[in-house]
Amino acid sequence: MNKKPKPSVWVDPDDAPAWTEKDFEQAHYHIGDKPVTRAQAAAEVAKRTRGRPKAETTKVAVKLRLDPDLLVVLRATGDGWQTRVNRILRERFAL
Repeated sequence: MNKKPKPSVWVDPDDAPAWTEKDFEQAHYHIGDKPVTRAQAAAEVAKRTRGRPKAETTKVAVKLRLDPDLLVVLRATGDGWQTRVNRILRERFAL
């Protein structure tokens, strides 16, 4: 005779109690595997920004008008065609 397993009691994680100042004081803070103080952890979090890191040299967006047949050939080379055009122009003008 097969018995269905009893469903487990699900607890909504949003029902967890909010942390108190005492909870934060007693917590163990780590950066990677290295234990750090609460102040060090807070400083590390404050340094972080969202998104991609900024490059040292950024490119400038331009509007460039090209012949349609040339654009078809460039796009046919696949993803990264704009980067390849940048490299070709750089090589042509020896920069």
